[in-house]
Amino acid sequence: MMYTSNPNLERLLDAALLHVPFDGWSETTLQAAARDADIDPAMVQALCPRGAVTLALAFHARGDAVMVARLKSDVLPERFSDKIAAGVRFRIEAVSDKEAVRRGTTLFALPMHAADGAKAIWGTADKIWDTLGDTSEDVNWYTKRATLSGVYSATILFWLGDDSADNQATWAFLERRISDVMQIEKVKAQVRDSKLLSGVLAGPNWLLGQIKAPQRMANPDLPGHWRSDGQ
Repeated sequence: MMYTSNPNLERLLDAALLHVPFDGWSETTLQAAARDADIDPAMVQALCPRGAVTLALAFHARGDAVMVARLKSDVLPERFSDKIAAGVRFRIEAVSDKEAVRRGTTLFALPMHAADGAKAIWGTADKIWDTLGDTSEDVNWYTKRATLSGVYSATILFWLGDDSADNQATWAFLERRISDVMQIEKVKAQVRDSKLLSGVLAGPNWLLGQIKAPQRMANPDLPGHWRSDGQ
C-alpha cells in the first residue's frame, strides 16, 4: 500500500488503534473508530472500501513511511549488510502499538487475506532496498526482496514474543539472520567463481539472466503496493 496522508483516514486509524487490542482489525473496531472520530459512514466507506483490512494496511503503510524517513535522515553504518539491518530495525521501531501488529498477523494469516499480508511484507522489503539505492535490473531484484522479506517476517515474529530489555534479543536475532544471508551470498559468489560449477550452471544462469526487474511507474501495481482504486 502506497502511503498518502489523508487527514480523515489518519483520524480514523488513530481512533481504531484504541480498539484493536480488544477487537482486532475487525468491523467492530472500524465502526467504533468511526464513532470516536465522528466520521460519517459514507466517508468511512470511501476511506475503507475493504473495511478494517484497509485500516490494517494503512497502519502498515504508516510504519513503512516512518522507516523510510529514518533511512533518509539518520547516519547509517558503513557496511551495506548493516544498513539493511538498520532498515529492519527502523521498521520495527516505527511500530506504535505491538498489539496492533500481533492482531495484524492474525488477520493476514487468514487465507482470504494472506495475499495482502505477503504484499505488505514485500512492500516493506522493496522500500528498504529502494531507499538504500538498489539498482538491480535482473533476477537479483526479486531475490533481494524475497530474502529480505523472509528476514523481516522472521524478525517480526521473534519480536512479538520478545520481552528482553530494549528488544536486545530481537536485535541479536536480526543480526544472526543477516549473517545467515551473507553466508548464502558468499556461497553464491564461490559458485560463480568456480570454473567447473559455472560451466555446469551456464544454462540455468542464462535463463535467469533473461528475468528483468519490473519497470518503475508513477503508480506501480507491484507486490507490496496498493492502487488508488483499492485493488
